[in-house]
Amino acid sequence: MIQHIFRFFLAATVFTCGMDTYAQEANLYFANKKEEAVIKSGQIGNIVKLDNFLRTDFAKIAYTKTVRPGPQFIISDDPEYIRVPEAIALQEDVVPGAVRLYVYNVNGVKEPQKIKRKITAVIKNTGKEVLSIRMLKYSSQKPSTNYFQVGKQGLEDYFASEVSNNVRTVQPGEVIAIDEQLERNVVEYDELVHGFYEFVIDQPAQISVLQTSPEKSGPEAFATIKNIIPHSHGNAGRGLFGVSNYAIAGVDTLDTKNGISQLIIADGHDDPWITGTIGADKAYARNAGNYGVLYSTNIKWKSTDGKGLALLTWNSRSADNKWCGGMGLTMELFDSKGAKTIRQLPGDTLITKAAPEAILVEIYRPDPTKEIQEINFTYSPPGASCLPTPLIFVPIDLK
Repeated sequence: MIQHIFRFFLAATVFTCGMDTYAQEANLYFANKKEEAVIKSGQIGNIVKLDNFLRTDFAKIAYTKTVRPGPQFIISDDPEYIRVPEAIALQEDVVPGAVRLYVYNVNGVKEPQKIKRKITAVIKNTGKEVLSIRMLKYSSQKPSTNYFQVGKQGLEDYFASEVSNNVRTVQPGEVIAIDEQLERNVVEYDELVHGFYEFVIDQPAQISVLQTSPEKSGPEAFATIKNIIPHSHGNAGRGLFGVSNYAIAGVDTLDTKNGISQLIIADGHDDPWITGTIGADKAYARNAGNYGVLYSTNIKWKSTDGKGLALLTWNSRSADNKWCGGMGLTMELFDSKGAKTIRQLPGDTLITKAAPEAILVEIYRPDPTKEIQEINFTYSPPGASCLPTPLIFVPIDLK
């Protein structure tokens, strides 16, 4: 993440997740060579079909999870569907420093009829001096009913964003829109508004997400709206969180001779959901999914048998309920020289549905000049998808 003098620092906390043991014959080999051939012939980023291969009980990779310095984090997803024509859906006070804001709200007004709305985010200077707001990361999507595409593109735009020379000032007590694009959008019924931002402020402030009529500006509506929708602890949730970034590091060096293993993060069990507070009364908040949290991941590996590693993921939750029928994500991957690739997954279609479909994220080849190599990527739980999305490391013969 971008470093800045105003970054909101947190003491590093370390968590460790254990290794499960399973029958070795199930982990060391494919049921046959067909699956290996499918992976080798697959297109990076696209779907590959692996019959009778995908399952949830591959050996888990033990890892440490360390809280990294990061911004104050606000998510707005409770309610996801804003049913009230004019209302504030989130309101949080922040201190000077860096802020990450994730807006994930839908125009849900259908009574007495479906109407067009505006969903926007505003910031009020609650300090005594002029506030400067400097945008660092910016991602703003056109409202859409295609939630998977909005989530995938929104994260790609965030990873790719490098905003410079975007500084605005706010007088004490003044309210301005955080994103002028949201001010221009007209949101039809059932359309999702998706904004993902990171910015720095130098005065205390209040951030609000609200719904109003398309004709009103966000600041104008803020001056007249009195009702804040009560929280329900539904969906991912809403509130202010002190954790926004994690560093994930494998405890042991993966060895291709030991067979298949999987990294499970953002599952709510081995990797608990972050907690924070909601509103002025500091009610308990939980981000059920850790959506908007960034996981900087490092896995060390070696190839004592000359094989490479294929990194796969799949929709392991497809059978759970009707909301889990699809999965799509975006990852930031780094090569051995640190060069970055941003990849929407899958790349050949919108989502992966269920086994036997898997997504071929990357193939890592053994370097004969290095005993130990590293795999580095940034993962963030994919919006609109059920979790976890297992990251599976499969040894394959690349000869």
